[in-house]
Amino acid sequence: MEVLTPRTLDEALRLKAEQPAAWPIQGGTDVMVALNFDRARPETILNLNEVAELRGFARENGSLRLGAGLTYAEIEHGPLRDELPALAEASRTVGSPQIRNRGTIGGNLGTSSPAGDALPPLLVERAEVECRSVRGTRRVPLGEFVTGVKRNVLTADELIAAVWLTPSQAPQTFMKIGPRNAMVIAVCSLAVSAGDELRASFGSASPRPVLVTAPRDEADSFAERVAAAASPIDDVRGTEAYRRHALRVLAERALKRVLA
Repeated sequence: MEVLTPRTLDEALRLKAEQPAAWPIQGGTDVMVALNFDRARPETILNLNEVAELRGFARENGSLRLGAGLTYAEIEHGPLRDELPALAEASRTVGSPQIRNRGTIGGNLGTSSPAGDALPPLLVERAEVECRSVRGTRRVPLGEFVTGVKRNVLTADELIAAVWLTPSQAPQTFMKIGPRNAMVIAVCSLAVSAGDELRASFGSASPRPVLVTAPRDEADSFAERVAAAASPIDDVRGTEAYRRHALRVLAERALKRVLA
C-alpha cells in the first residue's frame, strides 16, 4: 500500500486527479476500521493531515466555512459551540475523547453513513458541501450531496474541502438514542431548530438526509410529521417501529426545549 502525503490542497487535488482510486484519510476513524477489519485494501492512501487549508474554520460575509479537517473536539470546545449549538451537542456524542480529537466533519460527510452524527445539525442549517478538484470548485446542498447509504455525488477526482452555512441563530438542539449513553452508533438521532420556521433532520432513520419543515404555528403536529418523513429499517440496533416511535418522542422533547 502506497501512502501519499501532500502539503497543500493544490498538491492533494493533483494527486487525486492522477490517482482517482486513492482513499483520502484525515482523522481515519472510519478508514482505519475498514483497513483493520480487512473490509477494504486500497492500493493508495491520500493522507490529508498536512494540508493546512482543510483545517479550522473561517468567516466570510456572514457565512461560516468549516474546513473538512475540522474535528469534533474543536467544535465541542471552541467558539462554534455558541453559533452552532446543535452541531456542538452532536459532536459531544461522537465516540470517545480520542475519536473526537481525530474525527472530522469532512470524514463524516465522505463516509455518508445514515448514522453520521454531524449530518442532521448541518442540514437544519441548510449547509452546502464544497467539492474541489483540479477542474474547479462546486457547492452542493447537503440534502443533495448524500445520495444513499454510504453514497454521495463526489466524482473520482474530487475532495471535500469544506462545509458552508449561514448560522440561523435559531434555538436548536440535537438528541440521540443508543443502547448506552456514550461511544455508540445511533439507533436514531434528531436535530431540531425553531427560527422563522420549524426544521428537523434525523439520522439512522432514512438512507439519505431528510429535512422536515413546518410553520411555527403547526408545532402541535410537527412530531408526527417528522416520524412520517422517516423511512427506517429493521436491523441489529433497532426495529422500524421502534425508530419511528423514538423519532416522534425525540421531536416532542426537542420542540419543548427549543420553544421554551
